[in-house]
Amino acid sequence: MVIDDVTAIASTAIYTIIKCAAPLLLVSLCVGLLVSIFQTVTSIQEQTLTFVPKILAIFLTLILMGHWIMNNMVEFMTSLWSDFNLYIR
Repeated sequence: MVIDDVTAIASTAIYTIIKCAAPLLLVSLCVGLLVSIFQTVTSIQEQTLTFVPKILAIFLTLILMGHWIMNNMVEFMTSLWSDFNLYIR
């Protein structure tokens, strides 16, 4: 196993992590922004108000996108394990 193999595996792993985490992070960002705008407009300065909508939105996103996220992770692990005999040389 040469350094190019390690770099390729690490690069693919990081790309897979970003691809799987992006929907959850974007939903959390959008919901947080909407709640912040709501707090600014209504002058409500409650710090814990952002947590419940974010948790509910992330939970809903996991329900909707969980199959796609799991397929991406399984595809990465399958490709990694199928090339395992090349890495032990």
